[in-house]
Amino acid sequence: MEFRHLGRSGLLVSEIAYGNWITHGSQVEEEAALACVRAALESGITTFDTADVYAGTRAEEVLGRALKDERRDGLEILTKVFWRTGPGANDSGLSRKHIMTSIDGSLRRLGTDYVDVYQAHRYDHTTPLEETMEAFADVVRAGKAHYIGVSEWDATQIRAAKVLADELKVRLVSSQPQYSMLWRVIEAEVVPASQELGLGQIVWSPMAQGVLTGKYKAGEQPPAGSRATDEKSGANFIARWMTDEVLNTVARLQPLADQAGLTMGQLAIAWVLSNPNVSAAIIGASRPEQVRDNVKASGVKLDDGLLKAIDEIVDPIVTRDPALTTSPAKRP
Repeated sequence: MEFRHLGRSGLLVSEIAYGNWITHGSQVEEEAALACVRAALESGITTFDTADVYAGTRAEEVLGRALKDERRDGLEILTKVFWRTGPGANDSGLSRKHIMTSIDGSLRRLGTDYVDVYQAHRYDHTTPLEETMEAFADVVRAGKAHYIGVSEWDATQIRAAKVLADELKVRLVSSQPQYSMLWRVIEAEVVPASQELGLGQIVWSPMAQGVLTGKYKAGEQPPAGSRATDEKSGANFIARWMTDEVLNTVARLQPLADQAGLTMGQLAIAWVLSNPNVSAAIIGASRPEQVRDNVKASGVKLDDGLLKAIDEIVDPIVTRDPALTTSPAKRP
């Protein structure tokens, strides 16, 4: 496993991180989830990403139990706050009240005294940014987080947050967007702003919800038990790519993967890691062997000719519009 700095901070993260968005506490049983975390640890992954909202807070609990006996200083644990986690009027968003309540709940569920990075899961249009950033700064000063980050914020929002973070003397170090060969909305604005300001990307869905593994074939039913067949595990997220045009285009990448000596999934992960602003690519898994396969992308360097060939194949189906980085107009 290779490691990268998270933006211009001193924090090193494993360039492949393990995330439990739609697996732990929902899609897979706890025994399988624990086995996946064990495989991640054995493969050299030290960076683990979760959020309070995943599986209705259960994902944090499962991850906490999975990491309970590990040396805390050898791990980087990231979690997020924004989405609704309770029935009350203040149980969502980025108000001071919700942030302060949520960090304590996350720490309790994770079984730790602090998280390495505490992230705003979306931008809150209904709370003054000053209030949000002051609350995050107090979380850091209380020793409950070392750094702060954002997820799915656009470039203008990131710039405004960085000004306040600097004034408050806290380290805003990361952005966590969706990013893959097929979904490149961050390239035009978020990445340049992040490079300028010193943020690194911790990207999710580098394999486009599994489409870039090549396991989905045009004109065929999705494999039984795959994400595309399970409404609880993100079938709605993958639906946009389950078209014959997309699947036939993705199939044309197979010879390139073969040429590089990689699986399709490894090629997809290595591709996002070829972006110098990407600090880590988040993988998820329902089986340990998936983890072991994906981590083989660490350290892979794709040459310019291969990167150009990939672009030529996928260009007609790539989504690039930076306006697609959005947050709810109202609190959920």
